[in-house]
Amino acid sequence: MSILDGILGQVTQNVDVANLAAKVGLSPEHVEQAVQALAKFHPMDVDTAEGAAASTGLPVDKLQEIIGHIGGEGSLGHFANLLKGDGAGILGQLGGLFGGKQ
Repeated sequence: MSILDGILGQVTQNVDVANLAAKVGLSPEHVEQAVQALAKFHPMDVDTAEGAAASTGLPVDKLQEIIGHIGGEGSLGHFANLLKGDGAGILGQLGGLFGGKQ
């Protein structure tokens, strides 16, 4: 199980990268890219799906489908907070383990 699967499991039940990829018709690698881009663009003052589409090259409709499967914008916001790299989220905490800034 990847770190991303663990975080998705905290946000919504019965969703993992492979399962989500099968549901939306993308590869697991594309879904990982999409979810990370969605988390990045969620707190920004832009349309989340459009920003992630521009970043990943994936279609907006697929990104909106992923948002729906993980529980909508509210769950995406929670997921984005868990992923933060600023020390508050999982990535920030992991960075501290490997000598990164906290």
